[in-house]
Amino acid sequence: MRAVEITSFGKPEVLLPGERPVPQPGAGELLIRVRASGVNRPDVLQRLGHYAPPPGASDIPGLEVAGVVESGDSAAMAEAGIQVGDRVCALLAGGGYAEFCVAPVVQCLPVPEGLSDVQAAALPETFFTVWSNVFDRGRLQAGESLLVQGGTSGIGVAAIQLARAFGATVIATAGSDEKCAACLALGAQQAINYRTQDFVAEVRRITQGKGVDVVLDMVAGDYVAREVECLAEDGRIAIIAVQGGVRSGFDAGLVLRRRLTITGSTLRPRPVAFKGAIARALREQVWPRLASGQVRPVIHSTFSAADAAQAHALMESNRHIGKIVLTWSP
Repeated sequence: MRAVEITSFGKPEVLLPGERPVPQPGAGELLIRVRASGVNRPDVLQRLGHYAPPPGASDIPGLEVAGVVESGDSAAMAEAGIQVGDRVCALLAGGGYAEFCVAPVVQCLPVPEGLSDVQAAALPETFFTVWSNVFDRGRLQAGESLLVQGGTSGIGVAAIQLARAFGATVIATAGSDEKCAACLALGAQQAINYRTQDFVAEVRRITQGKGVDVVLDMVAGDYVAREVECLAEDGRIAIIAVQGGVRSGFDAGLVLRRRLTITGSTLRPRPVAFKGAIARALREQVWPRLASGQVRPVIHSTFSAADAAQAHALMESNRHIGKIVLTWSP
């Protein structure tokens, strides 16, 4: 099969087409003929040598795909209601930049009605991550408020839409007026250009001094101290990436007085059963909203899989709004 390989750690140009054996599904797994592969920031980190695959995972990058079921564990598939020939999208621990990939059956979901393969491939990594961190760890409830750092990233566009769909108020940050306008179009009630505005002061102004209930943080570093100042009483910060660095200092007195929670998680190394539980929640709570159009994947660009280096260059430029997806021709 064709695949995109990381030939050495470095710039996007190290991503080159290669040939690999077709993987074989084991117990509890199925084989997908991939039609589209989502591109995510962890793929870039893996290419740079900063995010190794977990033990047992493929060294081929790619954490989400959409395609057609070719074969698999018949008992596990029957229990999940999946048959050979079904269109599915799947969350992976690696191996998505290839014509075929193996996925745990419980991490596969049907392609929502009306969505293309490209749209479906943009769902798993972002929607699993947002659900796990904003709704499970962050405990966002209807009537509460969410601050999304980086509202036009793949994670950001999903977080804005899901939070609004479940009755929360959303404030998003972005790095340009164009991106702020995109956040508003997606449903954020307020958008803050972090290059020209102090997001702490703006959050305080918007919330009339109360602060927000939950922050979804993809930056960490010195942002954490500023986010602590943004939180309402009993507020929660969920950290999902450390683009601003791993060390953070903050006012512990504020954490005590306001009863704040600072949490975080990485999804890739978590057990299959954990990811399967998220998949079940998404199928019940979110997939109907995707089928109805209340929530929708936002696709910025598609590239042929052979042009994966160009896709990574675009991601690193931060010019995109929404998801970048690779496609596989027959």
